[in-house]
Amino acid sequence: MKEDFLKSLEADRWIFNADILVDEAHVVMLAEQGILKREEVRAILAALSDLKRQSDEFLEKELPRHEDVHTAIEATLIKRLGEDVGGRMHTARSRNDEVAICIRIALRDELIGVAKALLALRRTLLERASQEIETIMPGYTHLQHAQPTTLAHHLIAHHDAFARDFERICDAFKRVNRSPLGAAALAGTGFPVSRERTATLLGFDGIIENTMDAVSARDFIVEAISCFANVMINASRLAEELILWSSAEFKFVRLPDTLTSGSSIMPQKRNPDFAELVRAKAGTVFGCLTAVLCILKALPFSYNRDLQEATPHLLNAVRTTLSSVEVLTKMLEGCEFIRERMAEEAEKSGTFATEVADTLVRERGIAFRTAHRIVASSVAAAFQPQQQREGTGARTVEEAKEEESMREALRAKMAEFGLSDTAAEEALDVRKNVERRKTRGGPAREEILRALKSREEDLLKDEREVERMEAKIRESLESLEREVEKWMH
Repeated sequence: MKEDFLKSLEADRWIFNADILVDEAHVVMLAEQGILKREEVRAILAALSDLKRQSDEFLEKELPRHEDVHTAIEATLIKRLGEDVGGRMHTARSRNDEVAICIRIALRDELIGVAKALLALRRTLLERASQEIETIMPGYTHLQHAQPTTLAHHLIAHHDAFARDFERICDAFKRVNRSPLGAAALAGTGFPVSRERTATLLGFDGIIENTMDAVSARDFIVEAISCFANVMINASRLAEELILWSSAEFKFVRLPDTLTSGSSIMPQKRNPDFAELVRAKAGTVFGCLTAVLCILKALPFSYNRDLQEATPHLLNAVRTTLSSVEVLTKMLEGCEFIRERMAEEAEKSGTFATEVADTLVRERGIAFRTAHRIVASSVAAAFQPQQQREGTGARTVEEAKEEESMREALRAKMAEFGLSDTAAEEALDVRKNVERRKTRGGPAREEILRALKSREEDLLKDEREVERMEAKIRESLESLEREVEKWMH
């Protein structure tokens, strides 16, 4: 019971591969610095190589017997090589700097994984947007019909939110990818170690200089989970819209059968369970962030065992975020947008009213606030019958009559101000409404085509950045592998 309370097995399994890399880099550095003898180095590196090959058995059988993965690996080497050789691996090192660097190595791989998943989601959003440039739909504020826009415009809005999430992930990576190794317990070590050498071998961009800060800093965990939380905010917004749009009230989208489920009692149901879980899992990630903030609050320098409790929350947050982004990508790849329904709804509830007011301003020089009041009055008068029959249930035919009544009222009002029938019809045409909105970032076709081209260029640049990040780490680890081979033979 007492021993189990100290353990964090899932997190230890997560950082196992990182720990082996750290052990190899540390031993190579100790050899280069003349701190370990060649025969000792050869034996330790050979034992670590065997342990990598037997990792499944080690993680299943050996790891649970020990307090943590670091002591388990060291105990395995001592058992095989004897303490006089196996016990030398830990020279000039503490579990404090060891666990700190292992978490950073594992996390930087996860950050790259999330970044790549965001790239895939962004590409899917742009591909779907390029297919929906002409798809008219209502834009919403307060979940009420507001102005007409296009589905392409709407999807690009989601893309841009995830693009900022990608930027945050890459920015966090810069602070994660700094090495604390060599800080030892808190005050460094009396051995002539090279902290820069192990950082280079492990693909880090540099070291965390102050040794107390190096072993105790977990702000990089807060930053990473904060990034994941922001991803999940945007993911939950997209998921919520897919849930709403797939309902009978909207009928804007049909989700793929593989990402919906049926009911245990109602045979007609197609429940958006996957999207609902994405929406809910945002709360899971927020909870992870809150937990880590509470764990780290007011901890004195330098290392405290409290820090161990932060890692499982980090692991939960990154796995939840990654799976949610991947599910949304699959959902968007396989969904069917129902264009006719979107176009039908775009005509309703006076979405063109703003353009009518703008037309009065442009053509007759009326102050916008005056034009707004004139149009609002006409719209309210047209919808008066709806208020009188509220609750009758007979809405479809009446709504159509009211919509036409509103259009007629606005035509008449524009005629009062001397506007031609052509000008009036253009103001009431939702597609022409959209095409008028050529403001930078607006929904007009010309602007959407520019936006798609611009974002495709940004996406290619971001894909190259991830490739660069991966390549730097890969080249460093390949160099480490060559050094290990050199010292083993």
